Amino acid sequence: MLNRYDLTLNELMIFNSEMKSAEKSAGIAYLMLLGGHLGLHRFYLKRKGSAFGQLAVFAVAILTYIFFAVAAELESDAFLAVSMVLFFLSALALFIWVIVDLFLLPGMIQEYNKVVERNILDQIEHHRRMEQLSGRGAVNLNKPTSSE
Repeated sequence: MLNRYDLTLNELMIFNSEMKSAEKSAGIAYLMLLGGHLGLHRFYLKRKGSAFGQLAVFAVAILTYIFFAVAAELESDAFLAVSMVLFFLSALALFIWVIVDLFLLPGMIQEYNKVVERNILDQIEHHRRMEQLSGRGAVNLNKPTSSE
C-alpha cells in the first residue's frame, strides 16, 4: 500500500494539487456550523444521512412552532400545551446536537480528509501499475533495485 513518503517528486506535486482541491477546510466547516440547525456542515462533509436527520429535526421544530402560534391564537389549551412541548423538545434536541457537533467536527474533517488522501494515493498507485504494464514504468527512486 502506497503512502505519501513513497511518491516521486512529480507524483508528490500531483498529490498535493489534488489534496488541495479535494480536502475540506475546518474554517469553512465551522462557519457552516453557524447554520448547524440545518445540517450544512454535515452536507459539506458528505454525511448526508445525519445531515438530513438534522434538517428533519429542524423542520419538526419549525412546524411545531407554527402550531404553537396557531394554538395561541385559537386559545386551545390542550393544543397549545402539546405544540409547546413538542417545539421545546425538538429545539432542545437540535441545540444539543449542534453543541455536540462543535466538538465532533475536527474528527469528522480529519476522517474525511484521510479518505480523500487514501483515494488519491490509490489512483497514483493504479497509474504506476498501468505505466509498468505498458513498459514505460516509472522508476521509484526511494527503493533500491535488486541489482544493488
